[in-house]
Amino acid sequence: MTNINKTTLYVGVTSELRNRIWQHKNHHFKNGFTDKYNLELCVYYENHLMMIDAILREKEIKKWRREKKDALINSLNPDWNDLWEKEIKYW
Repeated sequence: MTNINKTTLYVGVTSELRNRIWQHKNHHFKNGFTDKYNLELCVYYENHLMMIDAILREKEIKKWRREKKDALINSLNPDWNDLWEKEIKYW
């Protein structure tokens, strides 16, 4: 998740991506990180069959520097389009 200016990134994990993004976009988590920094754009996601794999991947990505996270996003979404609008909301 990121904001409109793409100045802040949030990495998280969920078993219900569509629902969780909707919650972030609608500021369901008052005073949470995504609410505080107005992070409403989903610019990257990965699917994992096992939750433990998703959690391990989340921890790995969170350790990365910003430049490496940007490169990961750019590899699949070079224009940083909001994937909610392009696909996720239609699931």
